[in-house]
This record gives sequence, C-alpha cells and structure tokens, in this order.
Amino acid sequence: MEFVYNLTVVAHMLGLAALVGGYLVAVTRAAEGLVPNVVMVWGARVQVLTGLILVGLAEGALDYEVNNTKIGVKLLVAIAVAALTEIAAARARKGKAVAPGMVHAAGALAVVNVLVASLWK
Repeated sequence: MEFVYNLTVVAHMLGLAALVGGYLVAVTRAAEGLVPNVVMVWGARVQVLTGLILVGLAEGALDYEVNNTKIGVKLLVAIAVAALTEIAAARARKGKAVAPGMVHAAGALAVVNVLVASLWK
C-alpha cells in the first residue's frame, strides 16, 4: 500500500506542477486576455482528487497520524482554487469576460497551499 501512496504523491505533485505551470503560461499570454488554460484547470482537479486519496490512504490503510486541521485548511484552499479555475474557464468558453483577479487568486492560492503543506508542522 506504501507504493500506491507514493504513486499518489507523485500524481499530486504533477497536479501542482500543472496548476502552477498553467498559471505561469496564462500570465505570459495575458495580452490575449488572462484566462486559465486547460492544464491549469486539470491541475486543480488533480490536486483535489489526489489530496483526498492521500488522506484516505494515510488514515485508513497506512495508519499515519494526520493533522486534521491542516488537512481541512488545505482542502478549503484547494476547493477554492478549483472553483476559481472552473468558473473562469467556463466564462471564457462562453465568450464572457474573465476577471483577471480570479486567475491570479487561483495561482496565489495554489502557492499558499504549498506553503501550508511545507511550513505547517
């Protein structure tokens, strides 16, 4: 089960890379209008899904001790990131104006989630 957990950690990190990398690409193409790209949206989705799987594996199968307050904060931030990217992408698909603040907030909150994960002990 440890192997599955480690594979899920890899998927979680790849989701983070897609989310932050997609944000950086969106910012560099901001002259065309700041909209989240498909990589950013899928990165946010992967982050939420793999995060939930990691907590389930850690508490259930591996009997790790999990800081539930930290996990709750991270889940709240991850859902906010996913919501911001989904809403902005849906508005862009419909041809409506996307508030650049939504995309910037999603990118900033993704970084906040990394800080919470690595600095909260």
